[in-house]
Amino acid sequence: MHCPFCSTDETKVIDSRLVAEGAQVRRRRECLSCTERFTTYEAAELVLPRIIKQDGSREPFDEEKLRSGLLRALEKRPVSVESIEAEIDQIKHRLRATGEREVKSLQVGEQVMESLKALDHVAYVRFASVYRSFQDLAEFRDAIESLEAEPSAPEPDDAGPRGEGAS
Repeated sequence: MHCPFCSTDETKVIDSRLVAEGAQVRRRRECLSCTERFTTYEAAELVLPRIIKQDGSREPFDEEKLRSGLLRALEKRPVSVESIEAEIDQIKHRLRATGEREVKSLQVGEQVMESLKALDHVAYVRFASVYRSFQDLAEFRDAIESLEAEPSAPEPDDAGPRGEGAS
């Protein structure tokens, strides 16, 4: 680390502390040449990969696009905002964990479908129908049958929040 006062690169760390709920490290440093003290902050740089679209173009990852797609599929479904945000965080985490600089949009779409399958089956079928461009009822039926065949398929709870007001 270069001293901001005399530009020498000989400094030592006097004190280190976690700040910003553990997301950053605050370091108190002292220059070995001029004895001035200064503070630095260190944080992990977590870059999301660029998205390679189906037409071959590339664009930066857009969290708002991801969120709007999930929200559109989950519209009027009994899924909490916290669950949606947690899934968005999980998708972003998995994308970072690939270690790739670029990923195909198809990979992101598949991750969204897996998240929706875990959150809400109706939203999953909604998203899949657009994402996979279902052309007829047989494709809807296949998607629904594949959900029914899964052993750990979450079932909606009729006594939950959506059951309110029903008679």
